[in-house]
Amino acid sequence: MTCAALIVAAGSGTRAGGDLPKQWQPLLGRRVIDWTLDAFLAVPGITSITVVVHADAVARIAPHPRISVVTGGATRAESVRAGLAAMTADPPDHVLIHDAARCCTQPAYIAYVLYALQTGDTPAVAPALPVTDALWTADGGRVTGLQDCTGLYRAQTPQGFDFTAILEAHSVQAGDAADDVAVAMAAGIAVAIVDGHEDNLKITHPNDFARAERIMENQMDIRIGTGFDVHRFGPGTHCMLCGVAVPHERGLEGHSDADVGMHALTDAIYGALAEGDIGRHFPPSDPQWKGAESHVFLRHAVGLSITKGFKINNMDITLICERPKIGPHAEAMQRALSEITGIETGRISVKATTSERLGFTGREEGIAAQAAVTLVKTCA
Repeated sequence: MTCAALIVAAGSGTRAGGDLPKQWQPLLGRRVIDWTLDAFLAVPGITSITVVVHADAVARIAPHPRISVVTGGATRAESVRAGLAAMTADPPDHVLIHDAARCCTQPAYIAYVLYALQTGDTPAVAPALPVTDALWTADGGRVTGLQDCTGLYRAQTPQGFDFTAILEAHSVQAGDAADDVAVAMAAGIAVAIVDGHEDNLKITHPNDFARAERIMENQMDIRIGTGFDVHRFGPGTHCMLCGVAVPHERGLEGHSDADVGMHALTDAIYGALAEGDIGRHFPPSDPQWKGAESHVFLRHAVGLSITKGFKINNMDITLICERPKIGPHAEAMQRALSEITGIETGRISVKATTSERLGFTGREEGIAAQAAVTLVKTCA
């Protein structure tokens, strides 16, 4: 089954204040709509995204192979109809309709709504939260009565639908509607409620921007990567380990300088970024990397993490060997790695262990290293 997303972004958003509609205003260094689009682009089950914007905002959406832009109408319902009509050239089985101003929605939550739609027994699902606060009626700033909240829900998006069903429902809709569930209900389509999320905020008023920032700053994208490498001993007078030349009666053999510790650490960073290993970026078949110093590889991995919007939170490297002894050089290794990566030494751990005379390291045929890193997504 295929599923497309329809992002509604054609409104004026005047209640949010500012010189621009809320979807185009900045939030943590990016526009509100950029956060929304990235969340949907990160969901594998979403095959395409149609963004409905005001006629003068078409150029605000950067070209992307999975995103198309459509001009909206005077009302929300008209804008949704325009988006659905544009999808008919290659109709999906399902569609998720979402407000661009709900920028705190996470990919995992979108996938949850999509799963409920694809596996449920109704042609439509919508997230909502039950109303738990007391409700009052008021006049002139004074309470005039109470309203029973039993059975009341706060509606959210994305709202998911069978594409053909919601397309037909919108085609006969007269006038505007509060949301697409209202359109579906008017057409007799059964809508199942799925659990909403308190963080799924829709920016509506000026103070909602600050709340959205707090929510998004707490939604950290944390990645953990591991790396492992082995090099055999060969002729030499020292071993390069984590950027330090450690005296030894033998050296380590390898295509580069065979710094087993830095190689494991580099692979851990690549792994956290889902970017393969050193061999993908620096093929051993390429003669230009013969004898290369391993800081070249590590600096590249660190730079790639920055480019992808991550910072390295900490590193942990374990060298596995009987000899040379690592302890006397561990602090120097921390300093060397700190200089190469720009990470403070207090976030870099270098330690060693033996294999109790077992295996190739126990026979002193070589050195192994394993590393782990934690990357944290930055907001900007």
